[in-house]
Amino acid sequence: MGLFFETIPEYLMEWILQQKMFWVATAPLSSSGHVNVSPKGGSYFGLLDDKTFWYMDLTGSGNETIAHLYEPGNGRITVMFCAFEGSPRIVRLFGHGTVLEQGTQPFDDFVKKHDVRLVASSRVIIIARLHQAATSCGYSVPFYEFKAFRKTLNEYFERMADKFEQGKSEDNIESYRAAKNSYSIDGLPGMRLAHEKGLQEHIAPIQKMVGAAAPPAYHNARRFSVWHLVLVALVSALCTGLSLSFLLTGSRQPLYAFSGIH
Repeated sequence: MGLFFETIPEYLMEWILQQKMFWVATAPLSSSGHVNVSPKGGSYFGLLDDKTFWYMDLTGSGNETIAHLYEPGNGRITVMFCAFEGSPRIVRLFGHGTVLEQGTQPFDDFVKKHDVRLVASSRVIIIARLHQAATSCGYSVPFYEFKAFRKTLNEYFERMADKFEQGKSEDNIESYRAAKNSYSIDGLPGMRLAHEKGLQEHIAPIQKMVGAAAPPAYHNARRFSVWHLVLVALVSALCTGLSLSFLLTGSRQPLYAFSGIH
């Protein structure tokens, strides 16, 4: 039988930090928008306390989680863990998230305060304050044996950084994000720094969904003006300020982090 908690019990905190991967689910407010589920792996997840978790969101072609958390009035996020060895178990953490973009002071403050190890693909830090933790049986989840974390993503952006240092200015992570991380698949504004880079250097966002079933709003993604982004920024800044007032007043080290983090 499933159990619900207002905070994460100690035994679940220990179990969560032993897992090698998790899934993140978010959705836009619009009923016509698309629900997103992203698998995450690696030593990029931590627990600040029994109601707050964080993870490093790495650069990629997708931008859904960031866009949904930025959307005014939204911010909903669910993280799920599954046991692939030992006793069966599923754990879900329900909460509301805040986005800290690399290249901003809140990001730098969090990294310094909690001694976070950055990698070549580091993009944002997601911090979530949960209101419910839930367990379920997991009886149908199959057994899998963990071999190793993939290095492909970080190696890709390490090579990109090397090319940029060698003078190939078109190969840089900021331009990559401007093209792929400025908007969600539904046309919601994504990374703010990516959007600003796109406007400054006239980098058009790529089209992601195609065909007649693609969201019509996406085909006109540039409909968002600077003033739309300013409104989003003001609302998010208020939420970020409230969250960080709690997060940045504790100890300098994270209370808990994935056992693999180094």
